[in-house]
Amino acid sequence: MRSPVAIFVYNRVDNTQKTVEALLNNSMAKETDVYVFSDGGKNKESWAKVNEVRAFLHRVSREVDANGSLKSFYIIERPENIYLERNIIEGIGYVLERHETVIVLEDDIVTSPYYLEYMNEAFDIYRDEKRVMHVAGFTNLDLLSSSEEWKGSETYFTPHMSGWGWGTWKDRWLTHFHHYETEEEAMEGMSDADIDAIQYGGVFPCLKSLKKRPIPWDICWEMEIYKAGGLCLTPAHTMVRNIGLQNGTHFRAYSILQHYEFDREPLQRKLRLEKQVLEKNLEIELLFKEAIHDWGIRYTWLGKMVRWVYKKMKKGFG
Repeated sequence: MRSPVAIFVYNRVDNTQKTVEALLNNSMAKETDVYVFSDGGKNKESWAKVNEVRAFLHRVSREVDANGSLKSFYIIERPENIYLERNIIEGIGYVLERHETVIVLEDDIVTSPYYLEYMNEAFDIYRDEKRVMHVAGFTNLDLLSSSEEWKGSETYFTPHMSGWGWGTWKDRWLTHFHHYETEEEAMEGMSDADIDAIQYGGVFPCLKSLKKRPIPWDICWEMEIYKAGGLCLTPAHTMVRNIGLQNGTHFRAYSILQHYEFDREPLQRKLRLEKQVLEKNLEIELLFKEAIHDWGIRYTWLGKMVRWVYKKMKKGFG
């Protein structure tokens, strides 16, 4: 059985179109059930954009019915705005009531033509390895660009999960996922050593997300994987690309001030995937720790100046 895909969309029709078109271009698209969860608008203006997205989705649905480009294409339209976290959590639950695995895409994740092959093969290989809790489509590193030949499986294990184009199994999600309501609840039982480990010595300050309301789903899943001693299978070169960094819900980038080092073209060939020993790669963990500083944002000279002024002003007002 092929894994279904859950796509979560809001009000960005251009990004949604590119995401869907890339998925349709996947080698296994015709074997794949797709569920699209469309969040509702917050006001008149946002509803107009939401309806643009939904009109596009219904055109895709008619095309799928006519040409069989996907196995199926279901559209779930939220009658009101329930926000990203609830849309994703409830949508994953909806799909896992009907299937044993789920592949999760947001409306700005463009996939490699071989992405679905990679995800399904990973699900098959590690189905019975309960410690493997998460299959990532994105990596912060570019390990295949090295002149040194990569031997064996072009993947690695890490306790860090990536939320861009990922998937999991029903038993892992239902057993472990918990959406924390407070920072205190999330941090219960976490020692100073745990905090240092999950944040890679402080260069990856992911626990700051626990102060947001609602708490983002991804930090909850990151913590549950860590607490369970779980592993995330990750490609040695990204299989997806986030095209929404300029106008996303949680992240914005401005090219005049900065660029995003992890913005890379997805791998345009099949990824070599073989079963590996279930352990994190310590050398790659060090590479990640080096790469993740400033969340991968690299500042231009103007950006450095603006950042310096901002820090001075913040310090002066503090």
